[in-house]
Amino acid sequence: MAPERLFIATYIMTNRPRGTLYTGVTSNLQQRILQHREGAIPGFTRDHKLKHLVWFQPFELMTDAIQREKSIKRYLRDWKINLIEQDNPRWQDLSLAWNL
Repeated sequence: MAPERLFIATYIMTNRPRGTLYTGVTSNLQQRILQHREGAIPGFTRDHKLKHLVWFQPFELMTDAIQREKSIKRYLRDWKINLIEQDNPRWQDLSLAWNL
């Protein structure tokens, strides 16, 4: 589902199903995903070619999104995989429908 407006979100990126995972937070999910895809920002996601959005959760407040990001980062990898597979069992790139 494409976002109807810019929004705050906690999200998870990967390079392939059950591949390397990155959990992040942003105030503009569409723009941030485009930055990941283009490798516009040096760092972990560019180094590991993490270009597929496989999970996200929108928030009204950035403080809530940051808290959710921190809690997800504390969980073990298997928990994160289960979180993704609850709503996205095929590990589809959720941003492809947005035509970025």
